[in-house]
Amino acid sequence: MECEVKVRAEGDVTVIDVGGDVDLYTAPRLEEALLQASAAESPRVVVNLARTTYLDSTALRILTVAQRRLSERQGALAIACAPGPIARLFGITGLDRVLPLCATEGEARERVRAGPPRPS
Repeated sequence: MECEVKVRAEGDVTVIDVGGDVDLYTAPRLEEALLQASAAESPRVVVNLARTTYLDSTALRILTVAQRRLSERQGALAIACAPGPIARLFGITGLDRVLPLCATEGEARERVRAGPPRPS
């Protein structure tokens, strides 16, 4: 399945909707969208994976790099990812402890509006 990446604004939050398969060949689309979204001052970004069917290690790396970049800019990132195969992938890799996962886009928007996560 082809990868589709769309960017939209929801008030002060940039939402990146990702559909299909994100792999070595299609991940640059996600990376470019994240680079543009992180260019704002104190950027707040939600990556909505509701329609994503596959993520490989390239996509996971892009998401972790984006989180670090956004944090350095006093921004915030949250991943909207309902329970299922994609969410399990974050759990298996341990990235559910690194990347802020939310079950819905609405929860993710609220999380980034609340500001960057505080260290535990």
